[in-house]
Amino acid sequence: MTHSVALLALDGVVGFDLGVPPQVFGAARTPGGTPLYSVTTCGIDRRPIRPSRGGYQVLPDHDLTPLTCADTVLVPGTAIIEGRREPQVRKALRAAHARGARIMSICTGAAVLADAGLLDGLPAASHWAHAARLRRLYPAVNWDFDVLFVDNGSVLTSAGVGAGVDLCLHVVRKDHGSAIANMAARRCVVPPFRDGGQAQYIERPVPDTDGAGTQATRTWALDRLAAPVSLEDLAGHARMSVRTFTRRFRDETGLSPQKWLVQQRVAHARLLLESTDLGVDVVAQRSGLGSATALRQHFQQSVGVAPSAYRRTFRRT
Repeated sequence: MTHSVALLALDGVVGFDLGVPPQVFGAARTPGGTPLYSVTTCGIDRRPIRPSRGGYQVLPDHDLTPLTCADTVLVPGTAIIEGRREPQVRKALRAAHARGARIMSICTGAAVLADAGLLDGLPAASHWAHAARLRRLYPAVNWDFDVLFVDNGSVLTSAGVGAGVDLCLHVVRKDHGSAIANMAARRCVVPPFRDGGQAQYIERPVPDTDGAGTQATRTWALDRLAAPVSLEDLAGHARMSVRTFTRRFRDETGLSPQKWLVQQRVAHARLLLESTDLGVDVVAQRSGLGSATALRQHFQQSVGVAPSAYRRTFRRT
């Protein structure tokens, strides 16, 4: 069945954020070409909406009615962060969440969800440039400005602008498996998965490295996921001290080398679970996580389900 997505456009909407979901979800199709999602754009009362920049207006096809029945409700970023949202918006979002709809936001759309009380006590992502204001306005939210997106199950948030692509592809992958998500990514001419978090995009001075970096070492490590690779091994391959390598690696990826390596190993384990019938112990060994127990622990932390449950869900595709 086609999954319905209600896209809520509010005053000051970020045009890029508004355009990403129809494009990515529209590219998600079965191998036979059947669309897997339908996207509807909504506004408070169908009045024209002026985006944050660009000199044009958006005229939604619908008012808030689709939020009462959509499978997913998505709020794009908006230039209006401070101040309470319209009461009908807060009411509609709370009602959608209460009936079990999946709630998503891109960039500063997280402020709209926070204003509705849907992020209280939860980790959430948004654009790093608004970190100070969002922490001040919504202290009950556990903001994380280092990641590209956060998946809490029923509520998902992403970092700024381009991270909306990552979040939408993540949802397609979660709903229909990697094969469909990869196909959608190819149609959109974007990578199906990006390494690291948004910390790598935060403005800060980086010393001139004369072309030296950690990309070659990351490629080297990806070819050796099944083998034990220590921080010293990584630094040695890059011909740097451990301290210099760790600092430069974090500057380039937004993650520590150890966290990045675990992330890649979990991603490889997911691929093996989806595409092979290998036992969990073998998957753990081939992905470099060591044991089935370690695989289950990392999987629960990163994916939110056990490896066996993940396989049952995604092997069907």
